[in-house]
Amino acid sequence: MPGSARTRDLGNLDRIGFLHAPDATLVLSNRVILRASHRVQSVFGWSIREVEGQSMRVLYPGQTDYEVIGEKARRAMQTDPVYRDTRFMRRKDGEVVWMEAHGAALDRDDPQELAIWSYRPVAAEQSHGHGLTAAEARIARYLVNGFTSKEMARSICCSPRTVEVHRANMIAKFGVRNTSELVARLLAAR
Repeated sequence: MPGSARTRDLGNLDRIGFLHAPDATLVLSNRVILRASHRVQSVFGWSIREVEGQSMRVLYPGQTDYEVIGEKARRAMQTDPVYRDTRFMRRKDGEVVWMEAHGAALDRDDPQELAIWSYRPVAAEQSHGHGLTAAEARIARYLVNGFTSKEMARSICCSPRTVEVHRANMIAKFGVRNTSELVARLLAAR
């Protein structure tokens, strides 16, 4: 009976909606992946079985990214119902990609206890905008996520001086006076 199969499916809409969400969606507890949607496979290269039970650390290019972005998100989710940023993430094959992330905590007092996150790759044409070189665009992404020069240098395997040169070039290109104004301009341009 087609009607009874459809009724059975309607009873599972929450699960169906989660599993087939248009973005890679994860349910986390203390930054450990409890559940993953099917889209995780196409976005990150991991099957549901491979990623469930893993620390979110496996999806970050480095420990610094994992710590700094995690702490920034935790603080923001204590006051805002939904947190949004863009960040570097790592696929199973090691490729580092630029992602748009959205997160919501079920308990604002302890945002990492249980949270829902969704991830969507940012198109290549969006990631190099504003007339920046590829290296400047990479530094800009870290800047808007609150990384220091030393943290950026460690994450992208260069010297802090190289980071400072790119930052100075971007300040000149945007005609701003300092890093704070640069970050504000980058966020507004997005």
